Amino acid sequence: MSPLKALSWLACPLLILLGLRFAEPRHVAITLALCLLLGRGREAARLLAGFSRAWRLALAALLLLAGAAALNNSEALLRLYPVAMNFGTLTLFGLSLQAPPSMIERFARLTEPDLSAAAVHYTRRLTQIWCAFFIFNGSAALYTALYTSRDTWALYNGLIAYLLMGALLGGERLLRRFFV
Repeated sequence: MSPLKALSWLACPLLILLGLRFAEPRHVAITLALCLLLGRGREAARLLAGFSRAWRLALAALLLLAGAAALNNSEALLRLYPVAMNFGTLTLFGLSLQAPPSMIERFARLTEPDLSAAAVHYTRRLTQIWCAFFIFNGSAALYTALYTSRDTWALYNGLIAYLLMGALLGGERLLRRFFV
């Protein structure tokens, strides 16, 4: 995935907030839908090859949400976008636990094709931890979407959620050497 694509995914809540300050919700929703359609790169397709149907369903759900927000000109539906992204990611990670290899094992094999049995076990456990994170983060995103101001929603979904993800990634990197 190119750095620009990754940045666009990470900056999504911030882009929604900025878009809502200068445009109607329908215009922001249409932009989100276009970004989703244009952002489906070969890297994602290759990585999620084993989950093509689930990935398509997750993409369709995000497009439907963006479409509903556009048709209804609804800021409330736009604010549910991070919830849908967390739910979709949780679904993909969870499905990978049912039909191995786990999602984190897939990521790991991109750089290290020959993983040890201990590493496979570790990546499975880490996928479970990420599933728990997506449940927590999606719940927090839902709370902020339904019960907080636009600015609080943007602060959590555009900054705090990514700091938490970064802390999980960084903590995992520090602990990895003890478990693998």
